[in-house]
Amino acid sequence: MALVGLGFGEKIHLPALRDCPLTEPVALWHHRPERLEQACAAAELPGFSDFDALLADPRVDALVIATPPEPRFALAQAAIAAGKHLLLEKPVALETAQIEALQRQALAAGVTVAVDFEYRAVPAFMQLAALLQQNAVGTPWLVKLDWLMGSRADASRPWNWYSQRAAGGGVLGSLGTHAFDTLHWLLGPARQVSCLRSMAIPHRPLADGSGRLAAVDAEDIALLQLELETSSGRCLPAQVSLASVTRPGRGYWIEVYGSEGTLVLGSSNQSDYVHGFQLWQSRAGGPLEELAPDPQLAFERTWPDGRLAPVRRLTQWWAEAALEGRPMIPGLAEAVHSQAICDRALESADGGIRRGI
Repeated sequence: MALVGLGFGEKIHLPALRDCPLTEPVALWHHRPERLEQACAAAELPGFSDFDALLADPRVDALVIATPPEPRFALAQAAIAAGKHLLLEKPVALETAQIEALQRQALAAGVTVAVDFEYRAVPAFMQLAALLQQNAVGTPWLVKLDWLMGSRADASRPWNWYSQRAAGGGVLGSLGTHAFDTLHWLLGPARQVSCLRSMAIPHRPLADGSGRLAAVDAEDIALLQLELETSSGRCLPAQVSLASVTRPGRGYWIEVYGSEGTLVLGSSNQSDYVHGFQLWQSRAGGPLEELAPDPQLAFERTWPDGRLAPVRRLTQWWAEAALEGRPMIPGLAEAVHSQAICDRALESADGGIRRGI
């Protein structure tokens, strides 16, 4: 198994692959030889800067692709053509049509493709999903999701791909793809979306130290209204607020209000997006009461970086699905729906109109 792309891949995916008994990293890939050499020395693994050579290596039967969004589609296409199973970071591609093309290609090739919607593997989120399946709130009436972070609130943080809409940057791709998949999983698919987006920090300094500024056209704030379709066919209004420049931000909170009660899941942790989640329930108009974590959903092992445990769990699910020759959830079908909301949200923000999914 090979790791393609470093950064998040080196910090999170590499230790997850090493900890999972069904996966073994055998090679790294990066387009910059000097960066690759540094990572290979630290990981004690061979490296490739030629992607075709990596695919031709007989030891590589699967890949984790954790590059920035822009090159991910072409790399995934080549890997599927070579018959490799894939675990893809999100957003999988820059537009829905590209993910649909990967979906058709993967089905024809018979490979298993997972997408790292890691919140599906976080215990508190899994407990919330189970409660909703048990009708803990009765008929859902309203859902509110706030994800207000401060990771890019420093205006001196350099301009890079995240600042560019055409490269897949912005909070819709980084936070929104997770949020939309979570709503789809917990409550149902989106059918309508309207969006307001803005760039609170419209310029950032170039990383070359010249002091020159470059324009930012990828949103750091997005406010959305969605219509979800529940399993009963009802229309469920949802409000989603995303930001990467709110310092100190509220963090990540989901509130589900229904005919028989309320569920609230949230964390104010700004550091790793996973640690610190707590779950509360209100029954029949009573006060919110904190629920104890379900021990059956707990991680077997945790790390200081909270992102590692859910990625490790999802890696296990992916490896099992690949070995058994069955589809993976979350996979490309879930990525198609999440990206479709991003695409329609951008269209809505550009045109000031409501868009169907």
